[in-house]
Amino acid sequence: MATPLFFDTTLPSVPEEAVEHGEVFTRRWVVDLILDLVGYTSDKPLCDLKLVEPACGSGAFLGAVASRISASCREQSRPIGDARGAVRALDLLERNVRRSRDVVEKHLVGDGWDPAEAQQVAESWVEQGDYLLQPEAAQHADYVIGNPPYIRLEDVPADRMAVYRHACPTMGGRADIYVGFFEVALRSLGPGGQLGFICADRWMRNQYGRRLRQLVTKNFSMDLALVMHDVDAFDDQVSAYPAITLISKRPQGAAVAADTTRAFGALQATEFTRWYGSDQAEAIATNAFQAARLPHWFPDEDSWPSASPARLAVLEQLTERFQLLENDGTGTRVGIGIATGADKIFLTNDGKLIEDDRLLPMAMVRDTTSGTLDWNGTYLVNPWSASGDLVDLTAYPRLARYLDKNGAALRKRYVAVKQPHRWYKTIDKVDHALTRRPKLLLPDMKLTIHPVLDEGGLYPHHNLYFIVSDVWDMRVLGGLLLSKVAEAFVEAYAVKMRGGTLRFQAQYLRKIRVPDPEAISERDREALAAAFDKRDVGAATEAALRVYGLAELPD
Repeated sequence: MATPLFFDTTLPSVPEEAVEHGEVFTRRWVVDLILDLVGYTSDKPLCDLKLVEPACGSGAFLGAVASRISASCREQSRPIGDARGAVRALDLLERNVRRSRDVVEKHLVGDGWDPAEAQQVAESWVEQGDYLLQPEAAQHADYVIGNPPYIRLEDVPADRMAVYRHACPTMGGRADIYVGFFEVALRSLGPGGQLGFICADRWMRNQYGRRLRQLVTKNFSMDLALVMHDVDAFDDQVSAYPAITLISKRPQGAAVAADTTRAFGALQATEFTRWYGSDQAEAIATNAFQAARLPHWFPDEDSWPSASPARLAVLEQLTERFQLLENDGTGTRVGIGIATGADKIFLTNDGKLIEDDRLLPMAMVRDTTSGTLDWNGTYLVNPWSASGDLVDLTAYPRLARYLDKNGAALRKRYVAVKQPHRWYKTIDKVDHALTRRPKLLLPDMKLTIHPVLDEGGLYPHHNLYFIVSDVWDMRVLGGLLLSKVAEAFVEAYAVKMRGGTLRFQAQYLRKIRVPDPEAISERDREALAAAFDKRDVGAATEAALRVYGLAELPD
């Protein structure tokens, strides 16, 4: 893990206009909600705990923190001077430092503390600096609370960004600055320490958040994801896709998934906090929010699912109880069809074009439209032998003439430039055994999951994903995959296209959990197979719910 660097004034500073653009000021009731959720309350000895705010802005969080520390000191009959080391807040802009100090001082004086002492506390709490480049010894915290800045990578000078990336290894790819704030904050927490941020939730699913998800999964407990996309949480209107995220320094325990509507405000926040802090196990749903408790957070780092809290709770339970679809024990494998690099040359509908044994019948997306495989006569011009090597073209004169006729185009491809002596290869090899195997074919892009059975005889094109198995009856598995239960896994993880189209790619199909084939009763096996044959999604879902032990699948 990289060691954070000291603030280096020789580095080009982040442009002030970028910092201003990244400032999104949080409403007071949202600040109070976060502080309540992490348990930063005046009944605790707050003077003896360390709270860090990484980017304090104009003091929205510090005002609430000052009020709570003031009340804590009163309850414990301690002077406010005891709180000088209780808070550390930073900001890049000098004017924000001044504003935040003023906010703290006014709150403390308003609570009746001596003005001189209040000024000393405010000055000790707030300083100018870059949170991402502070020495590690200065970062220890029991709580890290705040609203990290929304600054795009392109707004940060290249030299400073390079230092940021060195200090924060999770900030890979096109990650926004807030990813680094998460990393530094998590690294600073002592045992049992808590992070509470309101921030964009895109890191939970996007590629640039993968390293951060990995850090959280391996070393921390994801305690709460409270989605607030439609809530008026900030002083200005922004399109930030915010969520309140709570993470603690302890082994992963129970977690809460929650979502809100536009009706969520201060009163509803109090109601949610009461439910969150209770022992109530049942999910809750109101017109302003819905929430559910999960036994654990999702273990994968590739992506975390997105769905309603009730559905997430069901998916987490299924994840805990059932095995993955792709499984060595059942010999079940998910793959993608062949990519040629030149479909116009390698695909043909002319069954007499070249030697018969060099034409491989291909399954195309259009062949699966009806739900029953209906081959339209597409062939692959197949340059691969059964042993997995390219064929000797001297043994196939018609194939040789055809490829030579298209040689100029084939030799321009990247795979041919890289291996000139293998200029007529397709990008992927042909696995001839796959042609003969029964397999389920799934088109890449569909509104709903659409498994189609190939009894054996066709080879899938690269717009089709396939599933083969040593154990499963493919009609029974097809019925499971046709169900809304299987679709719920893909829907929770998959990229959604315009119009609601889902991508049924291998990485999402591999998220599906399935029972042991041997554990399915004969009645349910017959019901699943019959539903698959009839393309009856309702019947498939009804049987799948029995197999998974579910009463229903929440919306």
